[in-house]
Amino acid sequence: ASMFFIVVYLHIFRGLYYSSYSSPREFVWCIGVVIFLLMIVTAFIGYVLPWGQMSFWGATVITSLASAIPIVGDSIVTWLWGGFSVDNATLNRFFSLHYLLPFLLVGASILHLAALHQYGSNNPLGVAAVDKISFYPYFYVKDLVGWVAFAIFFAFWIFYAPNALGHP
Repeated sequence: ASMFFIVVYLHIFRGLYYSSYSSPREFVWCIGVVIFLLMIVTAFIGYVLPWGQMSFWGATVITSLASAIPIVGDSIVTWLWGGFSVDNATLNRFFSLHYLLPFLLVGASILHLAALHQYGSNNPLGVAAVDKISFYPYFYVKDLVGWVAFAIFFAFWIFYAPNALGHP
C-alpha cells in the first residue's frame, strides 16, 4: 500500500506541476480527487482490520472526527461504529467496506480515464496535433518498459527490504 501511495503522490505532483487542474480538464481533476479520497478511506479501513491496539485507537479517534459535523455528526459516528463504541460491529462494517470500496475505485478510475479520453491529457511539450504518433507500438512499449522498471523496483522492496516501510 505504501508503494501504491508513492506512485499516486507522484501522479498528483505531476498533475500540479503541469496545471492539469485547469480548463478544460477540471472534471478529470475532480474525479482524481474523488479517487484519492476513496483510496485514503480504503487505506484507513485496511489499517483497522488487524484489530490490535493501534488499530482500535486509530478507529476510535478517526471515526470520532465525524462527530464535529454539526447536527448529523453523532449519528454518523454511531452508524460507523454500529453501536455506541468501537466494537466487533465496527470491525464487521470495516471488513465489508474494505471489500466494497475497491469496486468504487475501479468505477471512478474508469470514469477518470473516460474523462481523460474526452478532454485529452495535458500537453506540456507543446507538440502539435499533426506531430502525434499512434499508441501502438510506441506508447505500448514505453508503458511496458515503465511497468517492468516498477516491477523490478517493487520486487527489490519485497524481497530485500520487506519491513523498511512498516512500523519500527
